Amino acid sequence: MQEFYRKSLLFLIALLIVDALLAALFIFLSQPTYSLSPALRNGVRWELSAASDRIMGGTSTSTLRDAAPGSLAFDYRLTKVATYPFIGARFFAKDAKGNEARIDLRKYDTITFVARCAPAYPMMLGIAIFDDKISVQGQPLTYRSPGTYFSCNEQGVPVTLDLRRLTVPGWWLSMMKLPLSSQDYQLDKVVQFSFGSSPQTPFDVDSHVEISNIKLHSRDYRYIVALAVILVASWILFGIWFFRTHTRTLAASLNSRLKKDLPLAAYRELTVQPYRDEEKASVLKFIATNYTNPELDLESVVAGTGANRNKVNDLLKTELGMTFTGYVNKLRLTEAARLLTEKSAATVAEIAYSVGYANVSYFNRLFKEEYGCTPKAFRTLALDQASADVEPPPKKVGNG
Repeated sequence: MQEFYRKSLLFLIALLIVDALLAALFIFLSQPTYSLSPALRNGVRWELSAASDRIMGGTSTSTLRDAAPGSLAFDYRLTKVATYPFIGARFFAKDAKGNEARIDLRKYDTITFVARCAPAYPMMLGIAIFDDKISVQGQPLTYRSPGTYFSCNEQGVPVTLDLRRLTVPGWWLSMMKLPLSSQDYQLDKVVQFSFGSSPQTPFDVDSHVEISNIKLHSRDYRYIVALAVILVASWILFGIWFFRTHTRTLAASLNSRLKKDLPLAAYRELTVQPYRDEEKASVLKFIATNYTNPELDLESVVAGTGANRNKVNDLLKTELGMTFTGYVNKLRLTEAARLLTEKSAATVAEIAYSVGYANVSYFNRLFKEEYGCTPKAFRTLALDQASADVEPPPKKVGNG
C-alpha cells in the first residue's frame, strides 16, 4: 500500500502542476488584447498624427514627441480662437496602401493605458466610427464620435475605460442635426482613437502629455468553459483511477495479510511445530483456546496455566515479538477476517462478539487500524477478490 500511496501522490502532484499550467494558459487566452501598433498586422496599421482645431479655423498647436510603439507623447498649447477649441493626438487606421481602414472591434469591451500630463488636468478619449447612415467618406467630422473623460497627472494615472459606455458629444449631434438622444453606436467600423483636451484644459499654457501602454481588452469565455471541462474531466479520471487501483491494491494487500497472519494462531503453530517446553506450549495453547473469551486477560492466563506473569510476557515477546494485548488482538482480528470472508450471512456485530469483543465500535476501530479498512469494506473486497479468482466454466462444444 505504501508504494500505491507514493505513486498516487506523484500522480496528484503532476496533475496539479499540469492543471495549473493549463489554467494559466487558458486564462491568458480568454483575455485577448489588441494594441494600436504602427506595424502592419492583418492588413492594418495605426498611424499616429497630431490633431488640433486648425481645421475649424483655430490656432491651437500640438507637436508629437518620440514615444514607444502603441504609445504617444505630445506638447500642446490650447487657444480660444476656434468655436470648439481642441488639441490632441490620434491613431488613424490605415490599410497596406495607406488608405483609411475600418476595424471591427466589437469583441473588445475595455481600454487601458497610463496617462501622464503636466499640468494635471482631465483629458478626453474619443473614438471615430464610420456610420453608414450619416458619415461621409473622407470627412472625419461626420464620423460618429463617442468619448469620455479620464484623469491625468504628472505621476501617471492607470486608466480603465468601458468602450461600451461612451457618450456622443452634444456639439457633434448638433453639427449633424441629430437629437441629443442619439447615443447609439457600434464598434464595428472604428477609424481612429484620439486623446486630447477637455473643457477643463487651461488656455495659453504650454503643456505636455504622455499616454503609454494602450491596450484594448476582451473576454472569450469559451476558454474558461473549456478549462472547466478539462479540469473536471481530469479530476474525475484521477478519482476513477485512484479508487479502482486502491481497491485492487487493498484487496491484494489484505489477501497477503491474511496468508501471513493466519499461521500466527497458536493452535496452528502448535500443530505444525510443537514446543518442547511444556510451559510455553501450555501458555500458547491456553491463549489459543480462550482468546474468544471477552474476559481473557493476563491474570487469567497466569491462573489457568500456573505460569509466572513475567514469563508469560517474556514468552510472547521472545517467541512472537508481541505484548499480551497485541497478541490477543492479533488472534481475534485474524479470526474475524477469516469469518468475514467465510460467513457472509453473519453480521459484523455477531463476528465481533464471536471473537471476544463486547464493544463493536472498539472492534471496528481495531480492525481498521490492522487492515486499513472497515470490516464491511473488508468483506466486500474479499468477496470481489474471490469472484475475480473464480474461473468461468469451460464452454460446451457441440457434436455436430
